[in-house]
Amino acid sequence: MEFSVLSLPGDGIGVEVAGEAIRVLNHVCRKFNHKANITEGLLGGIAIHTTGGPFPAETERLCLEADATLMGAVGLPEFDNWPPEKRPERGLLGIRKTMGVYANLRPVRSYPALLDSSPLKNHLVDGVDMIIVRELTGGIYYGTPRGITGEGAASRGTNTMTYSWAEIDRVTRMSFELARNRRRKVTSVDKSNVLETSQLWRRVAVEVAKDYPDVELNHLLVDNCAMQLVLNPKQFDIVVMENMFGDILSDEGAVLAGSIGMLPSASIGARKPNGFWVGLYEPVHGSAPDIAGQNKANPLGAIGSVAAMLEYSFGLKEEAAAVNSAVEAVLNSGQVTADLRPKGTPATTTQVGEAVCEAIG
Repeated sequence: MEFSVLSLPGDGIGVEVAGEAIRVLNHVCRKFNHKANITEGLLGGIAIHTTGGPFPAETERLCLEADATLMGAVGLPEFDNWPPEKRPERGLLGIRKTMGVYANLRPVRSYPALLDSSPLKNHLVDGVDMIIVRELTGGIYYGTPRGITGEGAASRGTNTMTYSWAEIDRVTRMSFELARNRRRKVTSVDKSNVLETSQLWRRVAVEVAKDYPDVELNHLLVDNCAMQLVLNPKQFDIVVMENMFGDILSDEGAVLAGSIGMLPSASIGARKPNGFWVGLYEPVHGSAPDIAGQNKANPLGAIGSVAAMLEYSFGLKEEAAAVNSAVEAVLNSGQVTADLRPKGTPATTTQVGEAVCEAIG
């Protein structure tokens, strides 16, 4: 197979982890006789420095032309006090909207080698294997009207949460499709006791479930779900929710995995004319500027994102499984970065990437 991939390393440790992810992607392609045509673009703070904006027109063109996009991280402290519309993170919202990726998939899996790295007790974490599905292009992050009006003590901030039936239907339907290939259980998360958007969300979820009689559907209020994620995380298989709830609860999943550096993500849109699924792939961690450039960052979330790319965009399940198995082998070997609390000397970012390639064979 031949495909094109746009790499957007971004800011901070994004450059380092994306580099190792591309190393692994190229290694997989050599082993399985594929060809990846890789280009690189600018997004986030580096794009502001270079072009004046977080999501340049050239990057927009490249992401629309590529078969899939791999991202590192965006964000730098120097922009923390800038207006929201000019900050590096606005580039992330921009690329999601341009690509039309509406479902963010975050696998959360516990590894035996990392049970002691989680602050939760081992018996709670051992065996956790879920995917948190977050709606990505609607809700309060995109709704209008929005903004700050007035001055001083009279100032007022406004954000609007809004969802259409179609937006809820497509992300819920994807969740049921995923569940059919797993343990056939979908948990829909909402706040229907308070919010009208959540009442509509629950209504749509019930209707979609009628098309999947082989999949169990249950509902949880978002505050209860936050509690259940730390009390009994093994109960979950596929968990689907709206944009802001997913933003918060998917990061809670990092606690279960032992380190936020472990978590990959896939943002999926429609199928392209060539049959590939539109996909934006990225680790869920931030740019971590305090350790940037020191070869200390954990690249496994970015490498796991390559596995997700191979599976979801290109349908290469054997290749994806090879990457995931190699990640587990490296974890078992103890050759990991400092955030995973190795018993000996921590490995560097580069060493972990090389170890994954070696484990793939």
